[in-house]
Amino acid sequence: MKKYVLLFLTIGFFYVGCKKNDDGIGGPNGPDPTTADVTVQDFMWKAMNIWYFWQADVPDLADNRFSNDQEYTEFLQTESDPADFFDNKLRFSEDRFSFYNMDYKELTDNLSGVSRSNGLEFGLIVFQGSDDIFGYVRYIIANSDASTKDISRGELFTGVDGQTLNRDNYRDLLFGENATYTLNMADIENDVITPNGKEVTLTKEEALVENPVFITTSFEISGVKIGYLMYNGFTNEFDEDLNDAFGQLKSAGVTELVLDMRYNSGGSVNSSRLLSSMIYGTNTDELYIKQRWNDKIQEAFTADDPNALNDYFASSTGDGSPINTLNLTRVYVLTTGSTASASELVINGLDPYLDVIKVGTTTTGKNEFSLTMVDDPSRDGAPFIYTPSRENQINPNNLWAIQPLVGRNENSVGFSDYTAGFSADIELEEDLANLGILGDLNEPLLARAIDEILGVSSKRDFTVKHPVELITSSKMFRPIKDNMILDKEFYLPLLD
Repeated sequence: MKKYVLLFLTIGFFYVGCKKNDDGIGGPNGPDPTTADVTVQDFMWKAMNIWYFWQADVPDLADNRFSNDQEYTEFLQTESDPADFFDNKLRFSEDRFSFYNMDYKELTDNLSGVSRSNGLEFGLIVFQGSDDIFGYVRYIIANSDASTKDISRGELFTGVDGQTLNRDNYRDLLFGENATYTLNMADIENDVITPNGKEVTLTKEEALVENPVFITTSFEISGVKIGYLMYNGFTNEFDEDLNDAFGQLKSAGVTELVLDMRYNSGGSVNSSRLLSSMIYGTNTDELYIKQRWNDKIQEAFTADDPNALNDYFASSTGDGSPINTLNLTRVYVLTTGSTASASELVINGLDPYLDVIKVGTTTTGKNEFSLTMVDDPSRDGAPFIYTPSRENQINPNNLWAIQPLVGRNENSVGFSDYTAGFSADIELEEDLANLGILGDLNEPLLARAIDEILGVSSKRDFTVKHPVELITSSKMFRPIKDNMILDKEFYLPLLD
């Protein structure tokens, strides 16, 4: 993180030098519109004007957009709702992922793996030709309320508190303020999903912490030692746990690795760098990724050092622990449409150095990174960028946060064009009727990867009868505003 501090100091000097005259609207030190109730809109515009990746492509974010304070204030008043202002005035048309939250604490907790949750991670699917919805259980978070109840991966539910789930009510029933709800469970048989009378009552708890290092195990099959790691989020608070998991795999003599990121929607870029180093190696002279920001940020960052935005493989964690690396020449990655952002960054960053064999389905295609921004314009060198130690400096009258896309990451050969996602090398969809037990040798995606590792001539038949086609999932939903959910999966991670 020291690297970023130095860069932010550089950019601070840059913006002092580029501020426009006092009659216009400058950057973070521009005048506040004191005659109107547009505090949130003012914060949003100023933060986006500096940091937004597509700042040059949004006319209303241009540095010379306003000739005086009154014109600026009138513009901020064009949308009374800050959410509409962000969506209608500031967001670039091709931006699929930038978003906001009315409470920065809720957002930052979610992005740090802390949430108000009962521990049930699930996906939601719309019945064909209907607005009705059913859910399926993906996994259960350890030490949660759900972990103490009679519910497990692969089970289905069609209702909550006796009400059939549909597009109009699922937000309130599953993600509303109700701390406790009862799921009405169902079975799938002969292509029909039918309520089975089973009920499971779950209670959300405040500040539930999820360790993303979900499963670490190894197998010896036909003399080959195969490691399996299910990793469900790039949360830097658990980097040491991740390194310990690789220490376990290394001690087991693993020579092949199946990395399960089918439900990993992203997170910390630095955690992705550490994970990639644990897989490939700790040569700190080899380029992992390089950042690309908007033109004025890029110029400021690279003015004194053209390589300032390069990130290299790591030899130690942020806490100073030596990286446990497997030094592999290939890795098998399990993927779905929920594999996004930092997960895709690992795939792209490793690709120039080793064989990355993807098993599953096409990933999300999120090749941008984002930063959390709050109303803290006075932060030296990094105005508006959230940092926990400065919470007492955030405007107490404005708790809104925005999570705009601020750049893209290219791999060592300059590739970053994967907005359509990474397609699987070995295509295999998850099957609602046969999800299997995570980490079990017979779980379909893991079994398919193992067959490939062993070079089995007659691969097992995993015919998919009921493919998973999500509208959203519990993990995707929590950090995001409601109207971005249906018909598309979104997840906006906090990136270092």
